[in-house]
Amino acid sequence: MSDRAAAWLRELGAQDLAHPGGTLLAHLERVRDLLASWGARPALRRAGLCHAFYGTDGFGAALLPLDRRAGLAEVIGDEAEAIVYLYAACDRAASYPTFACEEAVFRDRFTGLVHSPAMELRRDFAELSAANELDLARVDPAFREAWGGELLALFGRFRGLLSEPAWRECQAVLSGGATRSGGARARPRRR
Repeated sequence: MSDRAAAWLRELGAQDLAHPGGTLLAHLERVRDLLASWGARPALRRAGLCHAFYGTDGFGAALLPLDRRAGLAEVIGDEAEAIVYLYAACDRAASYPTFACEEAVFRDRFTGLVHSPAMELRRDFAELSAANELDLARVDPAFREAWGGELLALFGRFRGLLSEPAWRECQAVLSGGATRSGGARARPRRR
């Protein structure tokens, strides 16, 4: 399944889209590999490889329109596609504050609907979020300097959702980063 997904990413031009650390395809492959290094199950690794198919709240370039979700599910499986959709649909400003709470409030940026995803899906989302941000922090020192402290605080709030390897890596990679100064909490935009 991963080979088919990688081939489709190439067909859709992911290797030609600029992204921190090279291209979008290179980033997606690094995210998948980082998840694998943490022992993530195959569905989550496939979601890591495909997490930008519909764009995200921080990375607007979508490779596939939402009306083609069934096609992606056929290639990576329903479980992995559901993770990709949740990741893409997350309205971060509305969802992050309560995401780790028992009754999380998740706002779908595509539909405007609010719901509380199942705990396993929230764990997948947190793990994928950590892998995505850690890859950016590793390849872009300016990103790490600007956002490392804030991301460490975010993943500290997500701690109960993260695997031990993911949390250790968050601490190791992000502990030297600084938060942006100023009154309002800014949030990372490039991902």
